Amino acid sequence: MKTLFGTKGVMTQTFIEGFRIPVTKVILGPCVVTQIKNKEKDGYWAVQLGFGTKKLKNTSKQLQGHFSKVTGDRKQETGYPRYIKEIRLDSEPKYNVGDIVTVGDIFKKGDVVSVTAINKGKGFAGGVRRFNFRGGPKTHGQSDRHRAPGSVGQTTTPGRVYKGKRMAGRMGGVQVTIKNVHVVEVDKEKNEILISSPIPGRTGIFLTVHKIKSGSLKDLEHEVVVATVVETEAPKEEVKSES
Repeated sequence: MKTLFGTKGVMTQTFIEGFRIPVTKVILGPCVVTQIKNKEKDGYWAVQLGFGTKKLKNTSKQLQGHFSKVTGDRKQETGYPRYIKEIRLDSEPKYNVGDIVTVGDIFKKGDVVSVTAINKGKGFAGGVRRFNFRGGPKTHGQSDRHRAPGSVGQTTTPGRVYKGKRMAGRMGGVQVTIKNVHVVEVDKEKNEILISSPIPGRTGIFLTVHKIKSGSLKDLEHEVVVATVVETEAPKEEVKSES
């Protein structure tokens, strides 16, 4: 299993070999195994994990019965898991119901990961902001077409607007995945990791971190050095004097 659930923390910075790296704190786990999906019975192998806590009064009777496999006959006064989500596997998992999975069991410093979360909702937005439209002409008698989307369809063929046409509408609030970012630090005591990238969504949003491959911070150092060299060697525009 290479996936764990958590919440987004604040952004901060760290230093690697003299280079300043922007990082995001992520609280990962501990997650409790609430269910095991069997390939013979369910058609696939999967592990269902629970993360966070929720008060007993806010947990439905159905979920209380589902979590009774973890807590047994006793009622969990501290609360039940707030989020539950399953992870599909290729083979039979080594975990059992009730096991605790921590960040140190999966991730270590230098790993390359992907992060999936819901980004911030921006409300109703026009085509210029939502899809970077150019807008209409600003001269030749145009007075109110500067941010207009332009034509959205044809005439009698097909006589309608195609589904998926890029137009004004609700922006944001969708699932976004960022890939190939590095784990800069792992704190097993606080269940925190530092990820070398901004992460979509507001602070405290539920997210999924998936390990792509093992690595080292030398790969991140190389990326930073290359980006620095490219930025310093970029040609600067010459300013022509009016005289």
